[in-house]
Amino acid sequence: MIAFVSGPVAAVAPGSAVLEVGGVGLSVQCTPGTIARLRVGEPARLATSLVVREDSLTLYGFADDDERQTFELLQTASGVGPRLAQAMLAVHSPDALRLAIARGDEKALTAVPGIGKRGAQKLLLELKDRLGAPVGSVPVQSPAAGPAPWQDQLHAALVGLGYQPREAEDAVTAVTPDAEAQERPDIAVLLRTALRTLNRTR
Repeated sequence: MIAFVSGPVAAVAPGSAVLEVGGVGLSVQCTPGTIARLRVGEPARLATSLVVREDSLTLYGFADDDERQTFELLQTASGVGPRLAQAMLAVHSPDALRLAIARGDEKALTAVPGIGKRGAQKLLLELKDRLGAPVGSVPVQSPAAGPAPWQDQLHAALVGLGYQPREAEDAVTAVTPDAEAQERPDIAVLLRTALRTLNRTR
């Protein structure tokens, strides 16, 4: 098992990053939140989980060991593969997932793309005693005025990809109508839309 990778960030993309390790570029699949922390040319350390399939070896990267462990525990539930587990962590932090499972919060799980009502009910039953209790504080969304959480996350991800803050602001503004039409904006989808918008203006 590859527990972590460490080295300079060679490239970043909407769903992955490349880290140079010993002269080799390793492609690591990451959530938008993790990618937003990376900067090309700067050193980074990602906890990793290697998923082996007959036709592929895919390395998934995480901000810390807790996120990696949660990713692996989620896959112990039937019907949850690495992509869905990663999507769950793209929407919720490990502690937010623990809290949702502990409270039986079906709505929190259906906010994840690919999880319907029946799937959420099944996951609540299967994961109830597997993830454990929240270990930290989970921020409560406030209705106070200001940028929505998805806007800050998307802006940070675009700046991390090398765009100027002003360009990132314009792209966030361009995708805002799409985001407001969703009950829970999908950051990964919005990031792809924002990148298309930026590519058209360059």
